[in-house]
Amino acid sequence: MPSSSIYRLFNYLTLLSLVSLAHISCTPTADSTKSELVQRLEGIFYDDFIDIPSGSFSANDYGAIGDSTTLNTVAIQKAIDAAHEAGGGQVTLKPGIYLSGALFVKSNVNLHLDEGVTIRAIQDDSAYPERPTRIAGFEMTWPAALINVYEQKNVKISGPGTIDGNGKFWWDKFWGDPPRSGGMWVDYERRNVRWAVDYDCKRLRPVVVYESQDVALEDFTVLRAGFWTVSLTYSERVYVNGLTIRNNIGGFGPSSDGINTDSSTDVLVENCDIDCNDDNLCIKSGRDADGLRVNRPAKNIVYRNCITRAGHGLFTIGSETSGGMQNIEVYGLTAKGTNTGIRFKSAQVRGGVIQDIYFHDITMNDVKSPFHFELNWYPEYSYPKIPDEIPDAEIPDRWRLMTIPVVPAAKGIPEFKNMRIENIKVEGARTAIYANAYPQKPMDNISWNNVSIEAKEAGKINYASNWSMDNVDITVPEDSKFVLMGSPNIELPSEKVTIQTIQDDASLQKRITKKAAQYHEASGASIIPINMTNQQLLSEGDTTTFSKDIAIYVYPVGPAAIEYIEPLGDGYYMTEVNIQHQAGTVSIAGEKEHNWRIHYPKDNQPKSVQGAQTWNYENGYVIIERTCSRCTISIQ
Repeated sequence: MPSSSIYRLFNYLTLLSLVSLAHISCTPTADSTKSELVQRLEGIFYDDFIDIPSGSFSANDYGAIGDSTTLNTVAIQKAIDAAHEAGGGQVTLKPGIYLSGALFVKSNVNLHLDEGVTIRAIQDDSAYPERPTRIAGFEMTWPAALINVYEQKNVKISGPGTIDGNGKFWWDKFWGDPPRSGGMWVDYERRNVRWAVDYDCKRLRPVVVYESQDVALEDFTVLRAGFWTVSLTYSERVYVNGLTIRNNIGGFGPSSDGINTDSSTDVLVENCDIDCNDDNLCIKSGRDADGLRVNRPAKNIVYRNCITRAGHGLFTIGSETSGGMQNIEVYGLTAKGTNTGIRFKSAQVRGGVIQDIYFHDITMNDVKSPFHFELNWYPEYSYPKIPDEIPDAEIPDRWRLMTIPVVPAAKGIPEFKNMRIENIKVEGARTAIYANAYPQKPMDNISWNNVSIEAKEAGKINYASNWSMDNVDITVPEDSKFVLMGSPNIELPSEKVTIQTIQDDASLQKRITKKAAQYHEASGASIIPINMTNQQLLSEGDTTTFSKDIAIYVYPVGPAAIEYIEPLGDGYYMTEVNIQHQAGTVSIAGEKEHNWRIHYPKDNQPKSVQGAQTWNYENGYVIIERTCSRCTISIQ
C-alpha cells in the first residue's frame, strides 16, 4: 500500500439504548447514597434553575424562512434581540431548515428548537465575526460559534430540534478530501509547524458558552461539528442534559470533541449520547505558559449517565491542564467501541494539579485502551517550536504566545493525585492499563475497587506511586506482563498477572538489546524495530502505538526490508513505516518524525557514518542517533 494510506480504527455502531447505572457514594450522607457534590448540583439545576419570562417571539415574524437556502442570521438575531429587550422570553421557529451565520443568545432568552427545526451553518468564514475567547488552552481572538452564549446570564437553548454545524467545508479546509490529502494540514506538516494548524485553521464550533452564568442546554441534536462541538468556557452553573451529537456524517470531522468543560465551575452534564472523532466527554483548564498565567481551575463538575460511540475518549482529562482540576465525579457512563476509556492527557509544559476525581459505575465494551494515562502526550503537538527558517515578519502573534517558555521548567510538570476508580467493567480491551507520568511528580494515590478488566495484554506503568487495589480482576494471557518503572507501592492482583520491574533507562536498554538478539536468533529477522514506549518488538505488518523514540536493531546478513504500521501522533489513523537495509545503508521512510536509535553490529569501528546526528561505537555495535521522518544512514 502507498505510505499515505489511512485506516479507520473504529466503525459506526448501531444506536443502542442509553444504559442507566446505579451510582454509589463518594462522600455519603446519612439520608442519601449520592455524594455531597451530586446533591449540591441537583439542588442547583433541578429546582427552577432557569426562569425565562413567558413571552414568545417567532423568528418567522422577523423574516426567517426555513427553506435551507435563505440566509436567516439577521432575522433570527432580531427575534433574539427583541426577546432580550422585552425583558426575556422564548424564541421559536416553524419547522424547516434555517441557514445562518453566528447567532448570539442573550440573557433571559430561551432559543427553543421544536421538532423539525434545524439551524444549519452557512459555509462562509465571514459569517462568524471574531471575538476574544480561549481556543484549545490559549486566549486569542477567534471566530464566533454558530450558536453563542457570550457573557450572558439566565439563558436556555432547548427542544428536540437540530443544530447542524455543516462541517465538511471546514474539515476539507483543515486536511482535504480524502483526509490528509491536502488542506492546511499538509502545508503545515511540510513546514514543520503541525502544532499550529489547529489554531490557524479557524474551524466552526456549533455551540459555545463563554464567560456566562446560569445556562441550560437541553434535548437538542448537534450534527457535523467543524471543530469542538459544545464548549463551556469560563462559566458558572451550566446544565447540559439530553444532547445527541453525531459528527461523522458525510465524512470525518477532525478534532470534533463532544462536550468540553473548560475552566468552569458547577457543571452537570447528563443523559447525552455522543458519536464524534475526538474526546467525547472532556474537562480542560488551559495550556502551557498562558494557561498557567490565567490559572483558572475546572471544579465542582459531574458527568453522568451518558453513552459514547465512535471517538477517542469516553471521558478525558486534558490535555489542557494548566489551571488544575478538582472535585469531579464521573459515573453511569457506557462506552460502545470508543477507542479509549478513562483518559488523562498532559505534557511537561502544562503544569496544573489534578486531584479529587472519582470514577465509578462505568461499563466499557470493545474499548482498546480503557485506562490510558499519558502525561507526555503527542510531543509534536505539545511542544511547539518555530522553525528558524520562518522569517520573523511571518510569525503570527498567536505563535509567539504558544511558544512562551514555562519558567521555571519544574512548574510545567503536571501533578495527578488522589483519585478513586470503582465499579468498572471492561470487556474486549487491547491493553488493560497504561500510565506514563514523570519521576518528579508520579501519579499518586489512586485507589481501585471492584474493577474487572478483560484485555489482550497487561500494560505499562511508569512513574506512579501508592496505588491500592481491592477486588480487582485483570484477565490477560498468561505470557502478558505488567512492566513497571519508577513506580513504588503499586498494588496489582499478582495472582492474575505477572509484574516485571525496570529500574532505570539503562537497564531498559540492556534488556531490549538482549531481547532483540534473542528474537534475531529465533526468527532470523535482520531488521527489528522496537517501540520504546511499550517495548514492543515489531515484525512485518505489525501495528504499534505511537512512540517518539524508536530503536532499530540491524543484523547485516544481506538486503532486507520491513514495514510496520503506526498511528499518526495522537490520531486514530494509521500510516506505514518502511525500513530497508542494503550494503551498509539503512533507509527509513515514514510520515511522523521520530528519535531513531540504530544499533548496527560491526566487528570494528567504522571509518565514517553518513547521515547521523551523533554516533559512537561500543561493545561491537555502532550506535547511531538521528531525528527524522525520512532519512538514510550509511555506515562505512
